[in-house]
Amino acid sequence: MPRFAIFVIAGALSLGAQMKMTVNQLVQFLQSSIQLKHDDKKVAAYVRRIALTEKLEARMVEDLQGLGVGPRTVEALETLRESTKSRGAAAPLPSKPAPPPPLAAATAQEQKKALDGARDYALNYTKQLPNFICTQVTRRFADPTGLEFWQKHDIITAKLSYFEQKEDYKVILVNSQPMTEASMNELGGATSAGEFGSMLKEIFEPATDTKFEWTRWATLRGRRNHVFSFRVEQSKSKRTVTYEKTLSVTTGYRGFVYVDAATDMVNRLKVEQEMPPTFPVQQASVELDYDLVDIGSGAGQYMLPLKHTMRMRVAKLLVKNEAEFRMYRKFGADTSIKFETPEPLADEKVTEEPLK
Repeated sequence: MPRFAIFVIAGALSLGAQMKMTVNQLVQFLQSSIQLKHDDKKVAAYVRRIALTEKLEARMVEDLQGLGVGPRTVEALETLRESTKSRGAAAPLPSKPAPPPPLAAATAQEQKKALDGARDYALNYTKQLPNFICTQVTRRFADPTGLEFWQKHDIITAKLSYFEQKEDYKVILVNSQPMTEASMNELGGATSAGEFGSMLKEIFEPATDTKFEWTRWATLRGRRNHVFSFRVEQSKSKRTVTYEKTLSVTTGYRGFVYVDAATDMVNRLKVEQEMPPTFPVQQASVELDYDLVDIGSGAGQYMLPLKHTMRMRVAKLLVKNEAEFRMYRKFGADTSIKFETPEPLADEKVTEEPLK
């Protein structure tokens, strides 16, 4: 059963340390703050903690003011500009590509073929998976301000075993320090489960009575995808959220499923749970990317989880887990993995590409 759990992290992260940024990163952050209508006072306080690695030009401050940053943020930017006068010039901001011409929508026949193929694929997904092990690296973040000023909490490296269609997680490293194989729940904080097929299967099960609608085309990892929106009523749902081990709720949910136009395999799921207003957790969402992986030993390629991002909100506290699945190996008596914490996946692996 797909599920989320959250236990409030004690002393949820300090706001005192300075953060290094490039001018481009600063601009992206402020553009996002404007779109999300963040409080000017809080944004200014955050800007004062930034240490730029490049020179901030007066014209850039004026441009940001024209975009809509507040007066307190402008004052903080002026202070930041003065402190960077001796720094090297910033790299030019990346230009935005011209939007591609719209593509014709898929025909009704194409939509039905893709949806029927995806349903057959999803309902049989776990049956065709071999037994394997892999490394799951989870980077956990939190923000007590509610403004998406993310601060890293920890990095958890776990051994994930998939045997006879069941998942088993054992924590190996926390912040690169060895652990006696503990479970994820023993570490506290936010956790999730259901990445290896149960969430996918539930969405397409006939009993769930999911309502699908074709919305657009998308390109993901070089492949053309149908994007279907979907919604599941609470009465048909199995998705649960647990708070502090004592409160639990089953919710309806909605989202998007990306179906490969050539193979009918599912490349991405986006799910937003519909939380009741009286429950402490007010937002819970997940995004799951799949990719073809060679698991070695002549077993061939399988479509397996690539990255799983979970977000939750309790009052102002935001938490985010970014889990990556690496070093897949076919399960066997002599199978071994060197457990380490690799660098994060490149953004390009999980970013939609312009339509062609």
